[in-house]
Amino acid sequence: MTNDPATTAGINGGDGEPGFGVYLHWPFCAAKCPYCDFNSHVRHQPVDQKRFVAGFLREISHMRALSGPRAVTSIFIGGGTPSLMEPQTLGAILEGVAAAWHVPDGIEVTLEANPSSVEAERFRGYRAVGVNRVSMGVQALNDRELRFLGRLHNVEQALGAIRLAREIFPRMSFDLIYARPGQTAEDWERELNQAIDLAADHLSLYQLTIEEGTRFFDLYNRGKIVVPDEDQAAHLYEVTQAVTAARGLPAYEVSNHARPGAESRHNLTYWRYGDYAGIGPGAHGRLGTASGKIATATEKHPETWLQAAETNGHGMIEQTVLSREEQADELLLMGLRVKEGVDLARWSSLSGKPMDAEREDFLLKLGLIERIGNARLRATPEGMLLLNRIVAELS
Repeated sequence: MTNDPATTAGINGGDGEPGFGVYLHWPFCAAKCPYCDFNSHVRHQPVDQKRFVAGFLREISHMRALSGPRAVTSIFIGGGTPSLMEPQTLGAILEGVAAAWHVPDGIEVTLEANPSSVEAERFRGYRAVGVNRVSMGVQALNDRELRFLGRLHNVEQALGAIRLAREIFPRMSFDLIYARPGQTAEDWERELNQAIDLAADHLSLYQLTIEEGTRFFDLYNRGKIVVPDEDQAAHLYEVTQAVTAARGLPAYEVSNHARPGAESRHNLTYWRYGDYAGIGPGAHGRLGTASGKIATATEKHPETWLQAAETNGHGMIEQTVLSREEQADELLLMGLRVKEGVDLARWSSLSGKPMDAEREDFLLKLGLIERIGNARLRATPEGMLLLNRIVAELS
């Protein structure tokens, strides 16, 4: 499968269409980060990559049977740490996607990578099999903070990986985590400006959250970690919006910032409530089928998923038909995350009712939402901090 750099907004995002995405989850990591609640697993023996490829191909075929023929608008390889895969492993999986669905040349194909697992030869191998966008988990530009976050790389390695990614891939993004213990607005503004100097066209900037089941959760409950309070975190968020906007990478979603036209096409499919096939251990999906729109989820444990894929042709443990009301709620929840907002006609068509004028007026007066003409509704910058409350009021 070949994927040359996309040259149109319609391929890379910004055309307003939800699209059809394929998400591939590679669940293995070199180490488990203390803040991470994603489906990631450490294996101290080499992973049988050929066997997992066969499992992926079987599940891809099953998803194709559910979805029917579709044209893929984006592919995202997440994890875990997909950059631990051999390029030929990824190439075989991407060939399976291309055999199942129509994959036009030039669509966005994103690979998540960690700086500690970056090698020039491997990056060039990923590029050769079709990856044209890389998203790197840098997380901080300070060695002390990287150690606190449990990362295996240092700043020097991160900078080297960023330079290499910019050299090899047409598009590159990286993640940072802020609202870390003791972090001041001045600290974050300085680090953020450094990140923007390094960034090509996209940054993902996430507030540190303490998730149940993580090592940080235990430390937090024992008083070993003190994170910024709600007001401090809100101020850091405001600093984030101001600095990125001034530097030409405004927010197009709560945590994602891009130069115009460089938005993540795949993530826009989620936020525009499009269909996507979720393949691999612990992957989730939304598929339009003959039975209606279904929510899918697969077995999280990698080896259990693999055994199920070998035995049953897939590792799915959930396949739920969503009511139109449930779809309307999901459309609202996802659409309010993005600056372009929610298509009110589509929401009304799914929900079978118009937006409640009284509730909408209440939120308008609070300054939490705003209309974009008569066709769309979006959260204001203040409302972005209270999305769950807004959805509960409107749904």
